[in-house]
Amino acid sequence: MTEYRQDDERHGRGMAAKHSRITQILALLGVLAMALLAPTASQAESMRVTLLGTGTPNPHPDRFGPATLVEAGEQRLLFDAGRGVTIRLNQLGIPMREVTAVFITHFHSDHLVGLADLWLIGWLPPNYGRRRVPLRIWGPEGLGKITAGMEQAYATDIAIRVKDEALPRSAAKFDVNEYGEGGVIYEHEGVKVTSFEVNHGDLIKPAFGYRVDYAGRSVVISGDTRFDQNVIEAAKGVDLLVHEVVAIPEALFAVNPAMKRVEAHHTTPEEVGTVMSEAQPRLGVLTHYVLTSGPGIPPETKDEVLARLKTRYSGPVVAGHDLMAIEVGETVTVAHPR
Repeated sequence: MTEYRQDDERHGRGMAAKHSRITQILALLGVLAMALLAPTASQAESMRVTLLGTGTPNPHPDRFGPATLVEAGEQRLLFDAGRGVTIRLNQLGIPMREVTAVFITHFHSDHLVGLADLWLIGWLPPNYGRRRVPLRIWGPEGLGKITAGMEQAYATDIAIRVKDEALPRSAAKFDVNEYGEGGVIYEHEGVKVTSFEVNHGDLIKPAFGYRVDYAGRSVVISGDTRFDQNVIEAAKGVDLLVHEVVAIPEALFAVNPAMKRVEAHHTTPEEVGTVMSEAQPRLGVLTHYVLTSGPGIPPETKDEVLARLKTRYSGPVVAGHDLMAIEVGETVTVAHPR
């Protein structure tokens, strides 16, 4: 019995030593994992811009409605909320509750149609939702009228879910922040958002673009606009310029004259080339492609659009697509979708 007991003690001491070594190894692996996963100084001072939707009102399966996500520090800022924005966020593994703030450029439906979806499913119990506070949103004067209309439109749904699912009614609201003119409209934890007026047409007002500054990095989002000096001024020397573009075949105007008016509200590839030539961004990216076709009249391709742009601009520019991501840091690089 004594010998057995001694062997058992030696076995216990051996097991304790083994457990100690395993604990030490696990601790070391934990430290290594933390070191690998922790953001470097350059990562902490960078922004990530993801094109969630690069389309227009056209119901195209590959180009969802206008929406651009800017991640800076711990914040996730969404610029416009077009069709399918919640699907794109979900594809990136981003719960709707993690959208820090929404910024609306103007009140055309293709820039707003996904807002109610983002607001309401972000409030639901599944993991993609669980927002417990009102959705914070910034935009031109008149935005509050739109969000109040949404609250009224979905009042029955909200009342049912409050009773049936015990969801907090206070989170089924908007925290609306309106502005009347360009200037700094948002500052939080080193992130600054500046709005600037753009010319989307004589009757399409208000209309604004946005500039985001963080840790010495800068991004400009043109919004919908004609060729406009305001975009150039806001984007001079910027790290990344995300600009809309229109390219409608000349032959289509005879078939559908209304498309000429559509073209007049946007910026042609040649005009975008002039904007970029004068602004000199470190990288230009095209989005919100107004590429319309007709019977026997195919739309222009991205390569054709870029070729037209490059007649006036020889700097770095890429044709954006849904879920394209751009890392804005010491270098500005196009990254693969997550």
